[in-house]
Amino acid sequence: QVTLVESGGGLVQAGGSLRLSCAASVVRFSMYAMGWFRQAPGKERRFVAAITGAGGETDYEDSVKGRFTISRDNGKNTVYLQMNTLAAEETAVYCCAARRSFRIGTTRNEYAYWGEGTQVTVSS
Repeated sequence: QVTLVESGGGLVQAGGSLRLSCAASVVRFSMYAMGWFRQAPGKERRFVAAITGAGGETDYEDSVKGRFTISRDNGKNTVYLQMNTLAAEETAVYCCAARRSFRIGTTRNEYAYWGEGTQVTVSS
């Protein structure tokens, strides 16, 4: 069983930054690829970023490339999402997800485990 708990959300002005964290309660965290997704009000949950278990490979949704950075600390069982130059349209609930695989997943159905999410609100 995998439990994921996100933190770090909040209210930020447009152009600002936030760093999200996702703490995983799991044995052998490095065996899991991790992803971040976001869901805006009235919209589907969408892929944001993902990272392999060892952290050597990452992938991003096109609109966040160059602004967001996903990373992980396997010693702390935690994955991070550094978000810079945030825009109002990026207001959403941000969720982390885990999949027991050596490969990155970029779609929701590739992930078996999900956190409850953390709210990010960007004011314009």
